[in-house]
Amino acid sequence: MKTVAESEKQRWERETLEPTLKKSPERAQSFTTISGRPIDRLYTSDDLNGIDYSRDIANPGEYPYTRGIHPTGYRGKLWTMRQFAGFGTPEETNERYKTLLKAGGTGLSVAFDLPTLMGRDPDHELSLGEVGKCGVNVTSLADMEALFDGIHLGDITTSMTINSPAAMIFAMYLVVAEKQGADWKTLSGTIQNDILKEFIAQKEYIFPPRPSMRIITDIFGFCAKEVPKWNTISVSGYHIREAGSTALQELAFTLRDGVEYVQWGVDAGLDIDDFVPRISFFFNAHSDFFEEIAKYRAARRIWNKAMVERYKAKNPRTWALRFHTQTAGCSLTAQQPYNNVVRTALQALAAVLGGTQSLHTNSLDEAWALPTEFAATIALRTQQIIAHETGVTNTVDPLGGSYFVETLTNEIERGA
Repeated sequence: MKTVAESEKQRWERETLEPTLKKSPERAQSFTTISGRPIDRLYTSDDLNGIDYSRDIANPGEYPYTRGIHPTGYRGKLWTMRQFAGFGTPEETNERYKTLLKAGGTGLSVAFDLPTLMGRDPDHELSLGEVGKCGVNVTSLADMEALFDGIHLGDITTSMTINSPAAMIFAMYLVVAEKQGADWKTLSGTIQNDILKEFIAQKEYIFPPRPSMRIITDIFGFCAKEVPKWNTISVSGYHIREAGSTALQELAFTLRDGVEYVQWGVDAGLDIDDFVPRISFFFNAHSDFFEEIAKYRAARRIWNKAMVERYKAKNPRTWALRFHTQTAGCSLTAQQPYNNVVRTALQALAAVLGGTQSLHTNSLDEAWALPTEFAATIALRTQQIIAHETGVTNTVDPLGGSYFVETLTNEIERGA
């Protein structure tokens, strides 16, 4: 027996669509997402047959977190506007941080140069031409002190994109915080510390995989006791996507890496509900608007089910996938660079509608070089306009219930 939706769709195709197509054919033989996923012309309630609201979608802040991890969404708290920055000397980068904070930024994010990422001194022969080029050079505690001079680390959250030397850089950061009088117990921020994606995509690894994983689980244990509000790892799909993956591959590889870190922590004797709440994720916000939104919604659902059904976690914070987002660097063009402002704005909007916890918006000139202060300010203003002028923060998961978005979320979950 046909459903009402099926009957109505067939009538619409016969009476409305067919005459239109005879007069004006569609632009292409097929329509797909950027990742190549076929997209139907029309979605109806029939596409959601078999879906159970309480099991598969539910309300925000409840299992399986499809609609977000916070019951009030952005009505309670906006995402952290965390602009990624670093170049030249620690003193130069410190000036940029103060500029961003003065302009309304609500978090810091440190970009380190290649020698720092590889654990090399600036006078090493392989550091030639790379010192301070695509990030700030930090070699010593004195550098770290200069980087955060005049910025009290107890009052700001800091994300540090550092992986192989994460333990050493984090130690320097903790000493600076201590010298400023900050309490480690209340210190908040993130170290990326994700070595698996280095082997997959970015290739900035130093140690072999197993010793690298041992260091990471040691950091899990240390922070659970000494720095309990610090995010000990940011499991990163961003670099996988920038290296050429599809949205589906980004999601699958990233969540699989996350599960691997959980397993190593459990095998090391750590209580899952002690260390997993401080695991965060880092996703790309690419240009296919709805595919990206569905990706974030599917990510929360997959992670929630893994923690509840596979690991039997008891702490609701363990069940909730928290993530940072950065707009897609690989989508920026050197030609007509002001178009990058529009690309970035739409990518950022997708991240917000997908429920991100923090966000970096790329600058219009990044296809040429490190961002100028002018371009970085526009990138930050893009987030502020989305937050305060569009109305998208007024309700939680505003696209929830869309036949298209819910179907795409289901398909991406199955595919991953």
